Amino acid sequence: MSSLENLPIRDDLRGQEPYGAPQLAVPVSLNVNENTHGIPEEVALTIVEKLAAAVVGLNRYPDREFLELRESLANFLGHGLSAKQVWAANGSNEVLQQFFTAFGGPGRKALSFGPTYSMYPNIARITLTDYVEAERPEGYELSPEFVAGAIAQHQPDIVLICAPNNPTGTAVTLETVRAAYGAFEGMLLVDEAYAEFSQGPSSLELLPTKERLVVSRTMSKAFAFAGARVGYMAASEAVVDAMRIVRLPYHLSALTQAAALAALEHSALMLANVEKIKVQRDRIISACRQWGLKPYDSDANFVLVAGFSDPNAVFEDLLAKGVLVRDVGIPGTLRITAGTEAETTKLLAEIALLLD
Repeated sequence: MSSLENLPIRDDLRGQEPYGAPQLAVPVSLNVNENTHGIPEEVALTIVEKLAAAVVGLNRYPDREFLELRESLANFLGHGLSAKQVWAANGSNEVLQQFFTAFGGPGRKALSFGPTYSMYPNIARITLTDYVEAERPEGYELSPEFVAGAIAQHQPDIVLICAPNNPTGTAVTLETVRAAYGAFEGMLLVDEAYAEFSQGPSSLELLPTKERLVVSRTMSKAFAFAGARVGYMAASEAVVDAMRIVRLPYHLSALTQAAALAALEHSALMLANVEKIKVQRDRIISACRQWGLKPYDSDANFVLVAGFSDPNAVFEDLLAKGVLVRDVGIPGTLRITAGTEAETTKLLAEIALLLD
């Protein structure tokens, strides 16, 4: 049989590994920032009803412009947005890939601030976009001055700001977003995948006066909809038109559209567990500090915990006890998703035993 090395694959892809976190069957999975509470029964029944109605029409292509879903997403986001200012795809990663396809590419450069979401360089590579990561200051917080300085130094065509930042959980102020936007003439994307867990204002507030700003969101986290693969963005109508040019026809299936519409009908119920998750997040931070570890403040549904002398050993020990967390490659740290109260109790008990 032939191997990948023997195929005429693109030179820049040789030696690359597929992206992906471990998918292991464990009792407590806290490694990919999912909402571990699951879908409420009432919502599940509505989803099944809408899927059943969609199934009888699967011989036809889905609504290519999915305007009903875009209208529903616009209503959910508020801020006076219209359906024409909203776009959606199969997860926020596909939104990002379409964004890079439209505004990146050969001869163009993207800038982000690391450590940050690990898919940014992957998507840049796939779309043949140059990528540079400015190292965040100690503590990982971004100031307006730091961001503007990095943009002036690197002269990018695209700037990516993850707010709150993954994997550190760090909040981002609107002053920092404004400084980034005013520092160059390219496209600024603020990735708000964890916005529902944040205490701060959303960059959606800035859209009316900033035509080169894009705010991306996902239904994978707070909405507990990771398996449905629905991501979306808000921007000017012109930016949405650019996305329509590069998308593949009929990219959102009729089943995806139906499921997302059902979830949005019950948005309050779907988001009811957000406050419970934040309680468990803060519980992890408090316990880890009491034990002498160094958890970073988080505005998301996870905590980056520093202070482990051997994080890989802790990862393996927790895994042996049925608890899966994430080693994101930052020395001395592990990233831990805030789960249910019972999951968090199990997690903290096992960490306490390891430290003891």
